[in-house]
Amino acid sequence: MKKTVCLILSVFLLLVPLPALATETASVYPYDVAISEYWLEPAAAVYKSNGDAKALLLMEYSTGRVLFAENETEHLPIASVTKVISTLLVVEAIDSGRITLQDVVTVSEYAASMGGSQVFLEAGEQMSVEDLLKSLVVVSANDATVALGEYICGSEESFVQAMNDRARELGCENSNFVNTNGLPAENHYSCALDVAIITRELMKHEMIFDYTGIWMDTIRNGSFGLANTNKLIRFYKGATGMKTGFTGEAKYCLSGTAKRDGMQLIAVVLGAETSDKRFAAAKGLLDYGFANYSVVTPQAPELEPIAVTRGVKSSAALYSDPISLLTEKGIGGEIETKCHVSESVAAPISEGTEVGYVAFCRDGEEIARTPVRVSESVAEVSYFSLLGEIFKSIFFKSSH
Repeated sequence: MKKTVCLILSVFLLLVPLPALATETASVYPYDVAISEYWLEPAAAVYKSNGDAKALLLMEYSTGRVLFAENETEHLPIASVTKVISTLLVVEAIDSGRITLQDVVTVSEYAASMGGSQVFLEAGEQMSVEDLLKSLVVVSANDATVALGEYICGSEESFVQAMNDRARELGCENSNFVNTNGLPAENHYSCALDVAIITRELMKHEMIFDYTGIWMDTIRNGSFGLANTNKLIRFYKGATGMKTGFTGEAKYCLSGTAKRDGMQLIAVVLGAETSDKRFAAAKGLLDYGFANYSVVTPQAPELEPIAVTRGVKSSAALYSDPISLLTEKGIGGEIETKCHVSESVAAPISEGTEVGYVAFCRDGEEIARTPVRVSESVAEVSYFSLLGEIFKSIFFKSSH
């Protein structure tokens, strides 16, 4: 009976736009959304908020540089944007091999009891990790999120602890999570800066974009439809994700990501009064970033091997860490590189040992630097190996 209701509701979701519920529910947006005024607004040379959200932040992905921020550390409820860190833990578990997309999860009675946005999982129902992840990402399913958390950590409580631990590891000082999905709870909060930091970490796992970019899909062998809650995916050029959220307390929230011309941006909007204001703010932030900044990846300089003293080898090859430079458009001047490397290094040395740096300069001023490292380990020459070399040299000369 429940699956029949699910089928009817999924068809309804695909055909009729729904009003916002206690947590945001996916729907297919009518075509006139695409010509809403905020989608047509030109990019601004300087971004100015209109007070339409409680907190805003724009971050460039490769450097982590914040391009705009307003109330970025204020503690706020973030609704389903909480699932950015839930998703991060799931993807990390997949990439580390702890679980696989093909694993089958048996849904607990507790996971099936979740309200708000859901895919109506039944207690005892079995679903693959991939379909649960798709449900989490595309329609922000609370039941799927809990089911995955329980599967990875044994219980929601343990998974929530892992969420908080991971947030601390990332340097998120203004977040505390009480549940996996952002349903209203006392002392459950985050901030725009922390959301951006967590989103940036999630973006390092490229597999996530296979799911965040989905506009419409299905689960249960095509019998249950999914439609993304993130309008950016359909209507914003270069949009790649990431997560929407809504509750009466948190209002309309979003962590939105987009990529153009090799540059990726993260726009966080928390506490917007309406869904339109949320997407208008996100679009404005992203437009501002793309219009005024670009990312340059300088060519790595050629580095001569470094001399090694007291080593089994007389030299070691070097490499410099790759770097991306965020630059403001319209600023002239070529980027020059200057190498600052030690003349020699004493053995033993390990692969990856830092022996200097490459400075990147514009108009004589350093704008960034990247370490230079040894690309191979070199052991220290021992007394016995040195003695052997002496005997070898004497024997070689005497035989000739």
